[in-house]
Amino acid sequence: MDLKRLWFFFGLLKYTIPVFIIHVLLFQLPDLKAAAQNFYWSIPVLYLIYFVFSKIILFLLVQVSRKNFDNVGMTFLVITSVKLAITYFIVRPVLNSTTENTIEKANFFFIFILFLAIETLITIRLLNKKQ
Repeated sequence: MDLKRLWFFFGLLKYTIPVFIIHVLLFQLPDLKAAAQNFYWSIPVLYLIYFVFSKIILFLLVQVSRKNFDNVGMTFLVITSVKLAITYFIVRPVLNSTTENTIEKANFFFIFILFLAIETLITIRLLNKKQ
């Protein structure tokens, strides 16, 4: 397979892996480690879920850019909105939890924003390639 077709995947890995390693190491601190044991969604599972979401989104954006470049921005907005709706259903157990889980909520929000920023950066690069 042509490596030029997979540039978005390597960009996603380039940004995700270092942050994931730092994030996991941060939660090895004693206070955070105790809090992480009570998480509904573990950190690696959240990274995996959002990595798959991002990979699908970026793949679709590359496909749309090849067929009709003018629709890439609108496609990004629509797909991101769908991702946000799916995220709501994923985070609902965390939000409805009876225990105080501020660290888990912040963790979930951080991972969501991280992948949203990475997708946006790669989409910007995709849009600037055609200029």
